[in-house]
Amino acid sequence: MQAPAVAYFSMEIALEAGIPTYAGGLGVLAGDTIRSAADLGLSLVAVSLVHRHGYFHQKLDASGGQAELDASWKPEDHLEPLAARVSVEIEGRSVALRAWRYRVRGVCGDEVPVYLLDADLPENAAGDRELTDRLYGGDSRYRLCQETLLGIGGVRMLRALGYSKLDRFHLNEGHASLAVLALLGEGLAHEDVRKRCVFTTHTPVPAGHDRFPNQLVASVLGDAAQGQLEALGQTEELNLTDLALRSVRFVNGVAMRHGEVSTRMFPEYPIRSITNGIHPTTWAAPAFRALFDLHFREWRRDAQSLRYAVKIPLGEIWWAHSRAKRALLARLEEAGATGFREPAFTIGFARRSTAYKRSTLLFHDLGRLRALARKHGPIQLVFAGKAHPHDDEGKQLIRRIFAAGAELGDAIRVAYLPDYDMESARFLVSGCDLWLNNPVPPLEASGTSGMKAALNGVPSLSVLDGWWLEGHVEGITGWAIGNDGGVEEAPAHDRDARDAEHLYQKLDQAVLPAFYAQRERYLEVMRGAIALNASFFNTQRMLLQYLYAAYVEHGEDCR
Repeated sequence: MQAPAVAYFSMEIALEAGIPTYAGGLGVLAGDTIRSAADLGLSLVAVSLVHRHGYFHQKLDASGGQAELDASWKPEDHLEPLAARVSVEIEGRSVALRAWRYRVRGVCGDEVPVYLLDADLPENAAGDRELTDRLYGGDSRYRLCQETLLGIGGVRMLRALGYSKLDRFHLNEGHASLAVLALLGEGLAHEDVRKRCVFTTHTPVPAGHDRFPNQLVASVLGDAAQGQLEALGQTEELNLTDLALRSVRFVNGVAMRHGEVSTRMFPEYPIRSITNGIHPTTWAAPAFRALFDLHFREWRRDAQSLRYAVKIPLGEIWWAHSRAKRALLARLEEAGATGFREPAFTIGFARRSTAYKRSTLLFHDLGRLRALARKHGPIQLVFAGKAHPHDDEGKQLIRRIFAAGAELGDAIRVAYLPDYDMESARFLVSGCDLWLNNPVPPLEASGTSGMKAALNGVPSLSVLDGWWLEGHVEGITGWAIGNDGGVEEAPAHDRDARDAEHLYQKLDQAVLPAFYAQRERYLEVMRGAIALNASFFNTQRMLLQYLYAAYVEHGEDCR
């Protein structure tokens, strides 16, 4: 079987910490996908925007108030400029695009090129030069202009760069759906376009899918394009998710539960599930890299070999974990968080600060939390995560964490690492003793931070949602908060009180006793997280599933 040539479109891609072209999980997943494609030697090329001003840098004041600082960077310091030029019509004007290339090299020397589109050219109008500047910035018009450049400009740039024989176009989220118009513009019938396209949806919340009124669409794209979109079912408004669903051969959610939720949201379309993963070489702490190299050197190019972690002596796992924990504590001290101690049980919670992720659930009853520390041993908590600039509730959650930390004082140390990014994530997912995740089900599409933690022997304590519904084996890979309740319908107050009680019970009855009184038992769970979770929840396995289920053309008898 010859692997098809695939073009992978994503609004954000996390290439490295110094290139702030990502906001969170979607971009980190895209970067890990590309890195594993290079490791596997797949014929894949990726397209995104250059985002010269990035997402934003987060600054927190003494009470947890968030300020957003400019995240400008210089593409010329990291990327290779290319001579090719293409143009896209926006509001009746021709907007020129250039591309910068970033080469992702795999463990065996194969490369995957990433092309970042840039409208900052002297021939463009001043406002048009800023269209590729800010990730998720601006208003609806700015967003639609960006998505036009990504989808239509991305296809045109690939053609200008010589990619004339691409077999598949993988649309990572609805942001790239307008690539369909570019392919139609090449003279393909809609059915031929559909055969070439694949779509991954990441959003289980209806409000999270981009929609634009017809008047704005006509203004930005023009009447002819709007007519094409209406012929593709976009009559009331432009819904980029719906456009993708109508125009692809394969659709998937990013976890088993998410596939089921997406099917309920869009019952007229067959939606499969391919659970996300992580790139092990990127996310293993140095001590764990050394440990894996010692016991199964092939893990970098064969992530399934991580299952052989079952043979690693428990003492060696603790040795590697201790070094990762010391690195985290040093990072905390650099950030001004003092008083954290290596022997103390350390819980990590790091993700976008927004209401449904419930970052403050652990503080539901501070008296109960203090009692756990008095009964079992010291507890210290480390948080991180940005709130979207327009998410006032998410910003308030950060303030509540600061307030809870101040009230707990020396009884339970609380730190909040500002400006959560790839670099700080590496310290957090490897240096904590437990990874906490407690979203409102079923709103966690997948989640990958717990997968990164598992790779480093850090077990999860999590609500059964997203990937944990598949990765959880009670007392073997970690622990569950509550049970698989499916779609959540309880009132918010009752739900939070119930889940907080389950969280405290599990810490009291299982997690803390194992850590403080039955250390060998805790180490067995750490080893189980590596062997069972990390060996499966990786982007090598994920990409092979895409290859066989979505990219390769099968006969009807193979479906």
